[in-house]
Amino acid sequence: MSLFKRFASYYKPYKWLFALDMGSAAIASILSVVFPSLTRYLLNTAIPEGNIRLMMIIFGAMLAVYLVQLLTTWIRIKWGHILGVWIENDMRRDIFSHLQLLSFSYYDKTKTGTLMSRITNDLFNIAEVAHHCPEDFLISILTIIAAYVAMFSFSAPLALITLIPLPVMLVYGIIFNGRLKKKNRAVRRTVADIAVDVENSIQGIREVKGYSQERFQEKKFDKSNSRLKETREKYYGVMAAYQSGISFMREMYYFITVAGGAVLISMGVVSVADLLSFILFVSVVLPPIDRLINFTEQFSQGIASFERFAEIMETEPEIKDREGAMALKVTDGAIRFNNVNFSYSKDGKSRTIKDLNLDIPGGKHVALVGESGAGKSTIASLIARFYELDGGSITIDGMDISKVTQKSLHDNIGFVRQDVFLFDASIRENLRYGKSDATDEELYLALKKANLLDFVKSLPSGLDTEVGERGTRLSGGQKQRLSIARCFLKNPPIIVFDEATSSLDTESEALIEEAFKSLRNGRTSITIAHRLSTVIDSDIIFVIDDGVLKEEGDHKSLMEKGGIYARLYRKGGKNEEI
Repeated sequence: MSLFKRFASYYKPYKWLFALDMGSAAIASILSVVFPSLTRYLLNTAIPEGNIRLMMIIFGAMLAVYLVQLLTTWIRIKWGHILGVWIENDMRRDIFSHLQLLSFSYYDKTKTGTLMSRITNDLFNIAEVAHHCPEDFLISILTIIAAYVAMFSFSAPLALITLIPLPVMLVYGIIFNGRLKKKNRAVRRTVADIAVDVENSIQGIREVKGYSQERFQEKKFDKSNSRLKETREKYYGVMAAYQSGISFMREMYYFITVAGGAVLISMGVVSVADLLSFILFVSVVLPPIDRLINFTEQFSQGIASFERFAEIMETEPEIKDREGAMALKVTDGAIRFNNVNFSYSKDGKSRTIKDLNLDIPGGKHVALVGESGAGKSTIASLIARFYELDGGSITIDGMDISKVTQKSLHDNIGFVRQDVFLFDASIRENLRYGKSDATDEELYLALKKANLLDFVKSLPSGLDTEVGERGTRLSGGQKQRLSIARCFLKNPPIIVFDEATSSLDTESEALIEEAFKSLRNGRTSITIAHRLSTVIDSDIIFVIDDGVLKEEGDHKSLMEKGGIYARLYRKGGKNEEI
């Protein structure tokens, strides 16, 4: 779909509102030249003839023009802006829905701040363009054309004189408006830099104080603050040149009209009434010129914003459900890797997983161990099909996961990660990500199984306690147990426990291990661990080294074998991380 067609498609549901807005703009443009024309007729005909009745009719017509303009202005301001808001709302809905479909690989390469800017700033620019640009362009062109048609019909010589400053004003305005916008963008970028500095300092306040780096942060902020001051000084310099210059040209427009009109009056070419009406026409023509000056920059900004919007919308998810994909039905929970190859970089030069063959029996508790970077967490991500394989296949109970729906696959797998993500919401809302319609009784039961019920009941607001951004109001162990409670609510047949105790104290680790043992009963469970003491009781331990399965067996047999596992166990000690 072309950029224009995609943009136009957002107008289609509201074409009646767009027509109303454009119709009001057209009527307002035409009416703007009626008042000067009526004034000329009043001065040239009604007043010299002393025709009071005709004067009253003209006054009534003038008042009617103002009343209709009042109505068209109200329509344009209210419904024109609402049109922009509705289009922006549709675009924001579409882009957010599309972002939910994109694969992990997209987010691995894209900054969160960039996406936030697309959803907020870019869409606001697009909404402004959707409303203002068609309206401003139509009003400007129609008003100028209508005004000069009337002016040439009244006095071609004077109309030609008033045309002299127009091209100069347009060129000057467009050039300086572009410079002004460029300086304004520099100011916004500097403001964004300051916002980042403040955000980093506030989020990292514990590190700042812990390392006594307050003065360093102040110097860093002062540098950004000084840069903002200098950028704003340059901006206001350009603004002064632009506004003073355009103001001078406005006055010159009036001056040229008055001077030219005076000369033509002295020559007997035009009347005083013509000159007065032309002065009114000048006041009609100037606002559309301002609109056209601003139109070019606003239009270019809107198009740039829409191009960035379209870029995201045209990004296809790397992982899609295949045609005819079936829902996964887990019975035993047996997982098999068949000659699996995978690389995060799609050039395939550095594979993370290499020709991996792995059998995880249903209902068993298995462990993946190995040095950091061996590929353990990647294996867990591949089971959930968060990334597409480069080769081979993975099956669950004999069903190829690439041939089942992603929703059914994800519904059957639960993750408890080391870096638990909690939403800035209440405990209740965070728990319900496991089961959206869970009752309070179900929530309390899950918390009890996760060894967190007593803590939650001790809180003044209980389940309605806010956990803070990323769960900052909870300890590491409490966040982990809340994550386990969430998994209890989800009740999946397959559980992945990804290094969830590696950074916790002994007491928290014991509580979490107890909760996890309860969680894994009757399920296929996979533990990824550095601390080997947590995997001793596993039914099978898989030793992964550089993406390759090197050893497998229980703790006793692997220790007797004296291979990699035994070396890692002796190297790190049973209670330390390897």
